[in-house]
Amino acid sequence: MSGRGKVVCVTGASGYLASWLVKMLLERDYTVNATVRSLNDPQKTEHLLALDGAKERLHLFEASLLEEGSFDPAVNGCSCVFHTASPVIFSSSNPQEDLVEPAVKGTLNVLQSCTKVPSVKRVVVTSSMASVIVTGKPLKPDVVMDETWFSSAALCEEQKLYYPLSKTLAEQAALKFAEEHEIDLVTLHPGFVIGPLLQPILNITSEGMLNFIKKGQEIFTDGTYRFVDVRDVGCAHVQAFEKPSACGRYCLVGKVAYSSEAFEILHNLYPAISIPETFRCKKDKRVGPPHHVSMERAKSLGIDFLPLEVSLKDMVESFKDKNFLIL
Repeated sequence: MSGRGKVVCVTGASGYLASWLVKMLLERDYTVNATVRSLNDPQKTEHLLALDGAKERLHLFEASLLEEGSFDPAVNGCSCVFHTASPVIFSSSNPQEDLVEPAVKGTLNVLQSCTKVPSVKRVVVTSSMASVIVTGKPLKPDVVMDETWFSSAALCEEQKLYYPLSKTLAEQAALKFAEEHEIDLVTLHPGFVIGPLLQPILNITSEGMLNFIKKGQEIFTDGTYRFVDVRDVGCAHVQAFEKPSACGRYCLVGKVAYSSEAFEILHNLYPAISIPETFRCKKDKRVGPPHHVSMERAKSLGIDFLPLEVSLKDMVESFKDKNFLIL
């Protein structure tokens, strides 16, 4: 489908995923209204303005998740709103203020702006596997997780899992608001997003992967990763709007793997990246995937996930190009 003549909005456009989404939408001839926190920060805007088609069809707007009505100008005249903006912080001294409040209030502020614009046909919200996995169910090799799983906010709070709590409460708020206001809402639930970077600075997931590569530093304490390529997630967002049949929730995970498997792939691709002894020990004790995430609904969007080897290689090459990593 060509986006020629159509206007869409992407919130949090300077982010890792959102930058790729803006790129893909411009490539499909959409006019893109993109929101950023500050128009005066070149690290948030220059890479977007350099994209093909940006000069003709990209319009930047300043908006704040906590400011009611601040998304109105960007949403006005749009046929779809992609809401990607939400804080990603894994540790905080004030999680309510830093994570939960902006995630929930920001989502509701964006949806409220959408109710004022009759042209909006669909809203696509970027949620996370974090709002799927915290159920208390044991994750064993024979378990297949799918879109019928919902994280428990009470369990998230009890276990002090504040990022999953923020994504769970934001999704719950979005579903309730959309039902009350008859908004056509699709929610996407990517796992741990990897792949090449468009933005000039590290985001929290790419910084985590850089430390993983350079220092053998685990990102998740259990060593289990639900990997997905940023380009697959971007494509899923576009398809979630363009496919009339798209509805409900979509889990987006290309590969569930232990960290030891990812490190072995990295070492095979780049022998200079040595496998830490701790990862070798883990590999000896683990056979097969930790669990599975259903790809059935993602494939119904037309997503054919990139192999983990491709995502890791392209991410390393991106790190090298931006001088974050020297091999």
